[in-house]
Amino acid sequence: MRLPIRLGSFSVEKAHAMQLRLHKRVRHDDNLPETIRYVGGIDVAYERGVSIGACVILNFSSLSLVESKIARVETRFPYIPTLLSFREIPPAISAIKKLETQPDVFLVDGQGVAHPYRFGFAAHLGVVIDRPTIGVAKSRLCGEVKAPSEKGWSPLIDGRETIGAVVVTKQGEKPVYVSVGHKVSLERAIQVVTQCTRGYRVPEPTRKAHILATKEKRRLAST
Repeated sequence: MRLPIRLGSFSVEKAHAMQLRLHKRVRHDDNLPETIRYVGGIDVAYERGVSIGACVILNFSSLSLVESKIARVETRFPYIPTLLSFREIPPAISAIKKLETQPDVFLVDGQGVAHPYRFGFAAHLGVVIDRPTIGVAKSRLCGEVKAPSEKGWSPLIDGRETIGAVVVTKQGEKPVYVSVGHKVSLERAIQVVTQCTRGYRVPEPTRKAHILATKEKRRLAST
């Protein structure tokens, strides 16, 4: 697994151009087994120049924790809106490399194709590792919300393109924004996210990954 950009040549213009090229590699067809056994969750936190990649693996049917890994790497990319994946890919991949159990799909705390360049963190990660990924974001980056479909979710539309779905996972709470990362259809992505939700707004894989990353961030802050 290799990050497809050289640090010495990084620029906003080159990164946006790369997103436009690489988004063409995103696959929207299902590459998930009919019966999913394991689902992964990815989140990234930051503390004093350190990027913390957190990865958890859950049993899909019970959502019980199977494995968790933390990776810490030097933060070498600045915070630039629409280019967060270049900052978050290194710690995420470092955590994934430590896994002993490989999930059928990763839920990623971030956008998939619901992104101005159609290549958010979940899409970027999926293409780099060539694994199924789903973007689960807590805020909308682009697009307009249309009326709910007959299937119970609201399409997120940009121009004439459906780029994601607005999914209410807990009544009375704000929705989450689900989009294709790689090797999964939007409808299957919505189904997986819904089945991974247990009483919280955020689905269990990314919720547990966030808890793990936050715990490590606090530990680093206290040292």
